[in-house]
Amino acid sequence: MSSNKKLGIRPCTWVYLFLMFFSFVTFLIGQMGFSGLQVALGVLFLALIKGQLVGHYFMGLGSVRGIWRWPVFIWLFIPGMLISTAFYLS
Repeated sequence: MSSNKKLGIRPCTWVYLFLMFFSFVTFLIGQMGFSGLQVALGVLFLALIKGQLVGHYFMGLGSVRGIWRWPVFIWLFIPGMLISTAFYLS
């Protein structure tokens, strides 16, 4: 992880705050009872972003080069596309 600090806060702390914000947005969407294809795909997109952030910052894949970054991306991308296709076709 990088030791660059903005406003005295480490990048991993910013990522954690973004993860909390995205989780809160997802919670609010569920509590407000929103539904529909666009909402479902939006929530899925937030989940994929969260997974990528966790892999990049907290699993240490941000500093890894080459093929080792691909498994997490593929693990997020393939199920994400399959779920998106299922929502779209239903």
